[in-house]
Amino acid sequence: MPPALRLLALETSTDTLSVALGTGAPDGVVWQHSGPGGAMASTTLLPLVKQALDAAGWPLASLDAVVFGRGPGSFTGLRTACAVAQGLAYGAQSAQRPAGLPVLPVDTLLALAEEARWTREHTGRPAPTAIAALLDARMSELYVATYSCTSTGLVALTPPRLCAPADVQAHLQTQWQQHLPAGGEAMLAGNVFDTYAAELADLPGTRQPAVPCAAALLRLAPTLLAQGAAVAARDALPLYVRDKVAQTTDERERLRVNAAATP
Repeated sequence: MPPALRLLALETSTDTLSVALGTGAPDGVVWQHSGPGGAMASTTLLPLVKQALDAAGWPLASLDAVVFGRGPGSFTGLRTACAVAQGLAYGAQSAQRPAGLPVLPVDTLLALAEEARWTREHTGRPAPTAIAALLDARMSELYVATYSCTSTGLVALTPPRLCAPADVQAHLQTQWQQHLPAGGEAMLAGNVFDTYAAELADLPGTRQPAVPCAAALLRLAPTLLAQGAAVAARDALPLYVRDKVAQTTDERERLRVNAAATP
């Protein structure tokens, strides 16, 4: 049997920040934390990583990969998670690992869908046939992506896109006509049902409140790593969807240096 993976996951794409250490197995979470994110993420993320590694007794260099939610989501949150993941990866450079740790960027809407699936199955109900992940993009817009639930995991039907609340129903109707078999169940998962209650009132489907989280990233990681989705730290980038915005060189370098100092 291969040795268990050692994975660190970072999720800061919403107002909730989460960090988790684990193996990626369904019951493999070793340490996790969830708390306020947003503007606080840039100051609290690295201390939480150090706390996690110390609590687990895992040296940074012993990790197999750093996993982070790449977006879409809060621009500041995505830049913070990406920069910290890159910094940690570079901080583990050695003769054996000249490029540092592998970095695994994961779509936040995939993590949201996974958390909804996980929550659903842990209430004793079967997984739905398909999931529409709906994340509040602010400015009266939503991020939307759809996934099929298969025996081997979630499979993307559509990439993340930006959508006005009034257009979500037509978009999903087209997706379900193409991908949802007769008698199949579609789940709507996300953090939008209160904010856009009036606009989404007629949207059909079972509703499951959910946000992307680090534990969901851990569960997704082994399959994605096996598929070759990990990249070198320099190639790890946020996925913004709404706009093309760039992380500053100073911001990236500052977080990289700070992360390299983490034991």
